[in-house]
Amino acid sequence: MRHRLLKTRVIVNPASNRGRTRHRWSEIKALLKHFLKDFKYDFTERPFQATDLAREAIKDGTELLIGVGGDGTANEIANGFFEQRVIINPEATLGLVPSGTGCDFTRSLNIPRNLKNAVKFISESPGQSIDVGRVTYCDQNGQPGSRYFLNIADFGLGGEVVRQVNGNRLERRAASYILCLLKTMLTFKGQQVRLSVDGQATVSDHYLIGAIANGRIFGQGMKIAPRARLNDSLFDIVLIKSLSFFEFCLNGWKLINGSHLNYHKVSWRRGQKIEVFPVKAEPVLIELDGEQIGTLPASFEIIPSSLQVKGFLK
Repeated sequence: MRHRLLKTRVIVNPASNRGRTRHRWSEIKALLKHFLKDFKYDFTERPFQATDLAREAIKDGTELLIGVGGDGTANEIANGFFEQRVIINPEATLGLVPSGTGCDFTRSLNIPRNLKNAVKFISESPGQSIDVGRVTYCDQNGQPGSRYFLNIADFGLGGEVVRQVNGNRLERRAASYILCLLKTMLTFKGQQVRLSVDGQATVSDHYLIGAIANGRIFGQGMKIAPRARLNDSLFDIVLIKSLSFFEFCLNGWKLINGSHLNYHKVSWRRGQKIEVFPVKAEPVLIELDGEQIGTLPASFEIIPSSLQVKGFLK
């Protein structure tokens, strides 16, 4: 029995993966044509345009919206599924073709990295409901902002590293996440914040990393929240206290394989709403899904089973 072809729109970030997506688009387009038959597509030309394109497509009746790019592209498109804090069409489904430098979120969905296998996966796998995070924060101009995120939001080190990665890109230098991470660790020692989880306050402390995780992996492969699940209606909150550069080099490998949760400077818990406030006047940067968006104070809230995605959840 043949499946009904879904009305499909593809949103492509040609600048993703350091511009390689633009050069391989003809190959990607041919595979999409082979497995999905009929679709329309758009290229993004500016930041956050993918959100506008996605929202417009869903209002136009698009049933399957496919993003071609990295985690930032996926985040922008996911935000387009919502308007005025309401999902536009609960039946609309998000598919992702990994074509970015990190693509950490697609690992939690178990989407193949191989291009042909990824497109085949999208054409064959059923849609599954996942949770989405929503954060309110202070934007770059000090004004209130709000965004959804799919994978992981964090404050502290992650925001500092992403700022340096983005600075390197603006200067047209190589933007290796790991190199920027090590360079940042030489000077960044953590910041003091206070938190509450589901209304219960925790003791304020100096933290190097504070991760509010829907997915498991960030930072181009680091398993920051190895027990997180995309459909359990909970965030995994992973807090890492300040580490010296020597401590980080000695124990950083634990972040790669996810064995850090038992380290004495790491705490872990679960919750649905997390509020984080800076203790001092210095800005504490926030990043989500690989993009630096603003600063604390911030509130993070889980929105259970709010988005249909093409993926295989273990």
